Amino acid sequence: MRLLTAGESHGPLVLAVLDGVPAGLEISASEIDVDLRRRQLGYGRGARQRIERDAVRITGGVRQGRTTGAPVALEIANKDAVNWERVMSAAPVAEPPDAVTRLRPGHADLAGALKFGHEDVRDVIERASARETAARVAAGAVAKALLGVVGTSVASETKSIGDVTGVPTFDHDAVEASEVRSADPDRSRAMVEAIAAARDAGDTLGGVVALRVSGVVPGLGSFAEWDRRLDGRIAQALMSIQSAKGVQFADAFAAARERGSAVHDPIEVRSGAFARTRNRAGGLEGGVTNGEDILLEVAFKPISTLMKPLPSADLRTGAPAPAHVERSDVCVVPAAGVVAEAMIALVLADALCEKFGNDNVADLCGALARYRERLRPIDLRR
Repeated sequence: MRLLTAGESHGPLVLAVLDGVPAGLEISASEIDVDLRRRQLGYGRGARQRIERDAVRITGGVRQGRTTGAPVALEIANKDAVNWERVMSAAPVAEPPDAVTRLRPGHADLAGALKFGHEDVRDVIERASARETAARVAAGAVAKALLGVVGTSVASETKSIGDVTGVPTFDHDAVEASEVRSADPDRSRAMVEAIAAARDAGDTLGGVVALRVSGVVPGLGSFAEWDRRLDGRIAQALMSIQSAKGVQFADAFAAARERGSAVHDPIEVRSGAFARTRNRAGGLEGGVTNGEDILLEVAFKPISTLMKPLPSADLRTGAPAPAHVERSDVCVVPAAGVVAEAMIALVLADALCEKFGNDNVADLCGALARYRERLRPIDLRR
């Protein structure tokens, strides 16, 4: 499965094209819209989320509620685009908009302008924006639907915002009822207060999202080549999310300070199948899933756009100038969890199709059933 996205933050739409989706997968716009709405929620989001009411339009690859095997095309309109028609016009306009030249520390502004030779940072801002993640979430919903067919589910929960930290339980109802997507009511209140304090100070906050994938098929990925190791593919996908600055599997950084006897997961036979007595590997060994839950944490930096801008410089003149201020959020950690779900779902769905085929959902399930039979090497009667 391959994903391409297109579109600008204030252009008419963002677009996802997901190739390699097996035929026969039941999917509807309303199912995808659930995750799009989850992405827009969360305390600390900015005014943009009050303007947009994200809804997907399926324009290819689905007929009568089922995928056809053709690329799935998903469009999400930008309702705010009407206010940006002159600025974002694809054709030249009589009165060109003023160029953005004041660089924002922490953003792609300077690096992108240097790379592509832009004199107007707007050309960087529009594509580097996290608005693009709406397309990822829409595609991720399709990937989740495929994973659901084989019994795999993806969940996320906010572990920390600023210095307020909780212990994720992945209680779905409690997480989704929380403004910051934390199941602990006391921690939720403290996180909201921390975000409010940062907003009042003209500042921003980051945090950590925990992820758990359950019902994982063992044997996805490969140790045969470096770029086929699934933990590496997952880490790359998660690190591609705007503001992501770090990934750890299970408690990797704590484990790095311990002895191997305390870290590695003993193997046992349970109900005729191999299993682990603990899961400090986070569900992957040698770049391959081992059947245990995949456990991850992703660290997100504070949003780079500050209402009290940092010192910076002008792109054209090099003269000192305060950073450009663009309408933005105070904290995106709750929404980032939904985006992270989409990205790990896309990688796992790709690995699933890689192993079992992607022509037809029924064929995939049949191949998986035969594979599961092969995974029962222990005859307890002996």
